[in-house]
Amino acid sequence: MEAGLILKIAGIGILVASAQQILARAGRDDQAMLVSLGGTVVVLLIVLEQISGLFTSLRELFGI
Repeated sequence: MEAGLILKIAGIGILVASAQQILARAGRDDQAMLVSLGGTVVVLLIVLEQISGLFTSLRELFGI
């Protein structure tokens, strides 16, 4: 696993958490929830891409 990937996910988490806190304190709870949901989806897409690469490597390794 790359260190850059971990830093990317951590950076997204920090940005989403700060945006969510700012929006929640401003009384925009619905938008804060959408920001959290959007951040979660972005991180899941990044992780799914890595998992796809892992399965591709395993297929090549075992010749499937």
